[in-house]
Amino acid sequence: MSPAPEVTLRPVEEQDWDFLLAVYSSTREHELAQVPWNAEQKSGFLRMQFTAQTNHYKAEHPAAVHQVICMNGTPAGRLYVDRSGEALHILDITLLPEFRNAGAGTILLRRLMDEGAAANKPVTIWVESFNPSQSLFARLGFQRTGEHGFNWLLRWSSRAAT
Repeated sequence: MSPAPEVTLRPVEEQDWDFLLAVYSSTREHELAQVPWNAEQKSGFLRMQFTAQTNHYKAEHPAAVHQVICMNGTPAGRLYVDRSGEALHILDITLLPEFRNAGAGTILLRRLMDEGAAANKPVTIWVESFNPSQSLFARLGFQRTGEHGFNWLLRWSSRAAT
């Protein structure tokens, strides 16, 4: 068993745009492998969708904190959290494929769960029903409490965990 990575967070900066686009794009690889578009068409689509998602997050969650996840000092993903409501709501937690399944997601989610417990707030996230991370959330005690199309609202509460 390899040692747990050092997982740190830093604020998103303007120069992170291409990195964050790559992180976003990594979540769409399987989907785009099924369309008959050339590389330029796929790239244009991903840029458009990433821009739309970024604008949506800013409009709907203006108080959210956007951070770059670093593993052992290397940028590895993104974590966006809105702490302004009745829950700690995770807008996005994504790692690049080469950093997945190394423990960083568990480390970050446990930190958010500890923060939620200390603030007496649940932790929530919308996740696609077919997302492989469902097993991680289930293992950590998140429960499905809502559904909208292919998306499930998952919720963890320290009260439910005890």
